[in-house]
Amino acid sequence: MLRHKAYKFRIYPNKEQQVLIAKTIGCSRFIYNHFLGLWNETYAQTGKGLSYNSCSAMLPKMKKEESTIWLKEVDSIAIQSSLKHLADAYTRFFKKQNAKPTFKSKKSPVQSYTTQFTNNNIAIVDKKLKLPKLGLVSFAQSRVLKGRIINATILFRPSGKYFVSLLCEEEIYEHAKTNVSIGIDLGITDFAILSNGQKISNNRFTSKMEKKLKREQRKLSKRALNAKKNNVRLFEANNYQKQKRKVTRLHEKVMNQRTDFLNKLSTEIIKNHDVICIENLNVKGLLKNHTLAKNISDVSWSEFVAKLTYKANWYGKEIVKVDRWFPSSQICSECGKRDGKKGLHIRTWTCPHCHANLDRDINASRNILTEGLRLLTVGTTELA
Repeated sequence: MLRHKAYKFRIYPNKEQQVLIAKTIGCSRFIYNHFLGLWNETYAQTGKGLSYNSCSAMLPKMKKEESTIWLKEVDSIAIQSSLKHLADAYTRFFKKQNAKPTFKSKKSPVQSYTTQFTNNNIAIVDKKLKLPKLGLVSFAQSRVLKGRIINATILFRPSGKYFVSLLCEEEIYEHAKTNVSIGIDLGITDFAILSNGQKISNNRFTSKMEKKLKREQRKLSKRALNAKKNNVRLFEANNYQKQKRKVTRLHEKVMNQRTDFLNKLSTEIIKNHDVICIENLNVKGLLKNHTLAKNISDVSWSEFVAKLTYKANWYGKEIVKVDRWFPSSQICSECGKRDGKKGLHIRTWTCPHCHANLDRDINASRNILTEGLRLLTVGTTELA
């Protein structure tokens, strides 16, 4: 089945290409903010917004005006893509799928622009990546592209690194059926507890880096104070900017470690199971618990479930989401009897009905599996 799949690579643009990337990002942001303001103003005056076509028709005139003639220097498709993103954001907003579009800031941690594939303007040539306006750019090709390129998103991170994300359309084949189902209980002490008794340890990537992060962040604060004493703006303070990139790279390393872990674990689970039952957790609500918020953010439950969901969709597997209020920890997985609410400090307990000795987390994952399969059978489940 044809699916969209993204390939992310690090690119190494030269000085001229870096300047052009910065200009294109700036122009894309300007177009987005300009038409967002115009859209809001028109809506306030007439009660109706604009459309992509009406805004797109204004672009040629803007490129001829002296005040915005610099828009001609960059990739025209990137500017149109920025306008398209704004129109799509408004469409989703009116469908109540997301919040109202807001203005983009040059201080955002990730700066990017998107350009579309037309007339073979994006291609791999002699181990280099050909991109519109930029020409041939050196890049680290860690994987082979298998499909048709649809678009390319060029990203600049605060760490000073450049990346490209190539969206491709390719044939993805379903995995062979295993006739095995699994229940997953997500936790903090252990990242995931499977109904087969396996416990996936929580790597605590942020905690492991915490001591080093604190030390480098203290240095960053001191350099910010020194710049303030010397009446130097932070943007112009070289020592501050060097330290800021160092701190950013530490955060980026943690993010990369976590993403790699989640990708490998989700792929393994999808490959070896046909039905995956998991709780439909309200992560945003759980993050309001200030005692657990830091640990919950570190384990990235939402990202893990998202990866399981799209990979299940790709490879012909099923994700069954069990209601978050289902008392998975209070029911005995052996006899099915419920034994009242138990505090989080109780990690093992003995069922008073069948006298089975139960591990709280493994018991919960088995109950999630049983409930998921029941919902799947009666057809009332929330399938991802």
